[in-house]
Amino acid sequence: MKELRLMKGNEAIAEAAIRAGADAYFGYPITPQSEVIEYLMAEKPHERTGMVVLQAESEVAAINMVYGAAACGKRAMTSSSSPGISLKQEGISYIAGAELPCLILNVVRGGPGLGTIQPSQSDYFQATKGGGHGDYRLIVLAPASVQEMYDFVKLSFDLAFKYRNPVMILSDGVIGQMMEKVEIGEQYPRLTNEQIDELYPWATTGKKPGKDRRIITSLELDPGRQEQHNLKLQAKYKKMQEEEVRYEALNCEDAEYLLVAFGSSARICQKAMDLGRAKGLKIGLLRPITLFPFPSKILHELATKVKGMLTVEMNAGQMVEDVRLAVCGKVKVEHYGRFGGMIPSPAEVLHALETKIIGG
Repeated sequence: MKELRLMKGNEAIAEAAIRAGADAYFGYPITPQSEVIEYLMAEKPHERTGMVVLQAESEVAAINMVYGAAACGKRAMTSSSSPGISLKQEGISYIAGAELPCLILNVVRGGPGLGTIQPSQSDYFQATKGGGHGDYRLIVLAPASVQEMYDFVKLSFDLAFKYRNPVMILSDGVIGQMMEKVEIGEQYPRLTNEQIDELYPWATTGKKPGKDRRIITSLELDPGRQEQHNLKLQAKYKKMQEEEVRYEALNCEDAEYLLVAFGSSARICQKAMDLGRAKGLKIGLLRPITLFPFPSKILHELATKVKGMLTVEMNAGQMVEDVRLAVCGKVKVEHYGRFGGMIPSPAEVLHALETKIIGG
């Protein structure tokens, strides 16, 4: 039976991790996501499910603890905010190279540098293009509500283990700190070591009679074998692009103008769309839910139907590049953004659409 609670986005993520049967959380406090580890510590999930919760000595330590747990086939996760995620990038690249499943949460704050503790969406490039070294990709999910913060945890673990790949939930300080009603789902059991050994033949669960030795590493000094490994990774990313694209389309059937936004910006754009439609403007909204794989195909199709598109992001213009690539010059695409922790209003978004696209 589902339970209804009033929760912050960060709290919803933490509760969802327990309910999803997570084995371990390794993290380090940083605003605006510290409630994740605070909630987990207060809930004592080791008493509820046996889940380990550990505050590491640093972000670098935390991501490498995730690496170790993931190599054992465990459901491991970490969370941080922008500067902390930057510190985790080497470990994330290693995990991707070793083809290990895990969940990483980034509750984005304004930058660059230490910046501000206020919300931003300026880590889009870092999340979707591979913020560390090498040719790798993360599956990136962008929640727009506290309910999605909860729902995306189990989805993330499912996708991570399906593709043996890290998954990132890219949120921001608005969604992380806001409070909404959340439907809490059932408790999923943690897998036993025997179940892990049976389900994940790649996992390092210890040498047993009759079982081949399992080695997990991202190191391969032979260039031929390393090239084959990279080709395998690229084939996996292509499969993600074919099978895992998720988006929400609102009022796109008759739209003459399209707003494109993710996360908290999409919520603002929904109100801006309503304001515009009240004035007789046929405005639609396309909300990417997966930032990688990106919903390029639907944007390409919509480019033949609308007169212009405006991307709205709390940054200087990042997702707009992927939108422009998707539409292939078929329609005008402009960007409107606030950054440094500033949040646009629906009226500002509508004004930007009217000046940059409709009257531009």
